[in-house]
Amino acid sequence: MRRSVDVFLTGATGFVGSALVRVLVTAGFSVRALVRPTSQRNDLLRLGVELAEGDLRDRGSIRAAVAGSRYVFHVAADYRLWARDRDNIFATNVEGTRNVMEEALRASVERIVHTSSVATLALRPGDAPADETISLSEQEAVGAYKRSKIIAERLVRDMIAQGGLPAVIVNPSTPIGPRDMRPTPTGRIILAAACGRIPAFVDTGLNLVHVDDVALGHLAALRRGRVGERYILGGQDVPFAQMLHDVADLVGRRPPRLRLPWYSTLPIAAVAEAIAWVTGREPLATLEGARLAKHRMFFSSKKAERQLAFHARPYSEGLHDAIRWFCDNGYFGSHWAARHDWQRTPHE
Repeated sequence: MRRSVDVFLTGATGFVGSALVRVLVTAGFSVRALVRPTSQRNDLLRLGVELAEGDLRDRGSIRAAVAGSRYVFHVAADYRLWARDRDNIFATNVEGTRNVMEEALRASVERIVHTSSVATLALRPGDAPADETISLSEQEAVGAYKRSKIIAERLVRDMIAQGGLPAVIVNPSTPIGPRDMRPTPTGRIILAAACGRIPAFVDTGLNLVHVDDVALGHLAALRRGRVGERYILGGQDVPFAQMLHDVADLVGRRPPRLRLPWYSTLPIAAVAEAIAWVTGREPLATLEGARLAKHRMFFSSKKAERQLAFHARPYSEGLHDAIRWFCDNGYFGSHWAARHDWQRTPHE
């Protein structure tokens, strides 16, 4: 039988999960993390995390891993805007969530924090920031990732209402910062922009937040969140052109000046996806991403600020930390840092 721990965590080797592990360990929590047999685990071992091998789709491994846990953070998700087999996205994000929630309920844990996404929320007209009050319907959602997150969040909310699941939901916006190992779609854009591989831009926008602030927001949700409520964990609403300008400024490049209508990127994305079907490598441009660029995805974190005392640092710090981490870990190649003044602070 496993020893008791404070926290059982899924997604510990992912972008948000790895940041949350550090926050929890620093706060004095003992942590058990679900890891696949092939997952990189050296960082977790150095942090003193107990490892439990398993898979979200394997209910037996979830049951064994959650046993003896006081709290559960379900962070793991398949965050891809393109996949050869989209059923894998639904299997991880929906059935995996069902397995974690049902086994956490069976184990009588005290509190669960479920990591959803702003992808489940309806946007407001124009550039008005959206909040937690209106959900996006599954029929309106673009792509497998959004649909899967909507279904998973609805599953959690139903279990809260009907089964007494002691869960709080957090909806991170677009995290950026260090340890984006995969990297995420946004991390890949930052890499491409820093290398000068984005010659034009679409007039869209994102809400960008430092990944470490997202992690701190998860802990705040555990401590102060109300069961059944959801909280946007966001940062700043940033036009895409501004983001590219800020990346260029950090690395000493000229930003792109050619603005394109969102629909002009559809054929580019179609070609990129066709190439991806052959190579198996995730494309930088996707049809789903091109359709999402039609809207500025702006969000408000006022509810989390009021109820969780959540606070996000300037997003430029996340850009700086992301670029520094990518450089330190060889994502740019051996000669990139010597050619670019990337180490300047975000406000210089």
